[in-house]
Amino acid sequence: MKQVLVIGSTVADVIIHVDRLPATGEDIHVKRQTISLGGCAYNVSDMLRLFQIPYILFSPVGTGTYGYFVREALAERGIQSPIPAPEQENGCCYCFVEASGERTFVCHRGAEYRFHPEWFHQLDSDSIDSVYLCGLEMEEPTGIHILRYLEQHPGFQIYFAPGPRIRLLQPPILESVFALSPILHLNEREALEYTGRDTVEEAAHTLHQKTRNTVIVTLGPRGAYYQTTGASALIPGTKAEQKDTIGAGDSHIGAVIARLKQGASMETALTDANRIAAAVVETAGALLSEETFRKLEF
Repeated sequence: MKQVLVIGSTVADVIIHVDRLPATGEDIHVKRQTISLGGCAYNVSDMLRLFQIPYILFSPVGTGTYGYFVREALAERGIQSPIPAPEQENGCCYCFVEASGERTFVCHRGAEYRFHPEWFHQLDSDSIDSVYLCGLEMEEPTGIHILRYLEQHPGFQIYFAPGPRIRLLQPPILESVFALSPILHLNEREALEYTGRDTVEEAAHTLHQKTRNTVIVTLGPRGAYYQTTGASALIPGTKAEQKDTIGAGDSHIGAVIARLKQGASMETALTDANRIAAAVVETAGALLSEETFRKLEF
């Protein structure tokens, strides 16, 4: 089986639990605080690991306190990115989790989002058939280097999860990514706000016309809707007692990639991804333990 190239960030998630977000000028108390390994690319790669799918975590790790934390945490897991360490501080993600379990991210962006063209020469492209791509890296000026590498390898199946950055990316960059016919993964709010449509079905159809490939729109506890050429369906979700939603979307797309690589149909992949996302929602933080994953019995 060929590898999945996972392009994106690995960061320190500083998870801060509060009853609610403060109003401007208000003082509130933190209930508890933790720090863990996170970032869109890392979360996706960890789901591939659980499904035993071969992958390359193509993620810059910079300097400073957070860079040291990330590098040490990856080393403990036996993971090393082929990217040379850039001489720039690593950022982090402050994850504010309210009593409801909803999360708000405040990102300090650093070396983990910026890519250089020579780094791609480190890759054995013949060993890769799929690529995960996030929106944050494409928003940076260096995102053009990622785009050029992907354009040079039209045989790759790209999975593009732009997140809320879909409304902030420069139109020429976004249109160039769409021209690569990625499988697109968005949540309901992102799809509706970007397309200006009134329904998920209309939004997915509009996006499918742009990418000419499958569009997946996650709907939280209601499941996920997908649109592809000649077919569409709502795949029901799995009930979950919400602890927090950190990493649910990353784990969902990671599970979709894994199950499709294993030969599952899109409907089966989404059914399984919905179960994974529900388990992540019931877990504090973005990652599932191996014990929790095994209990899901895939």
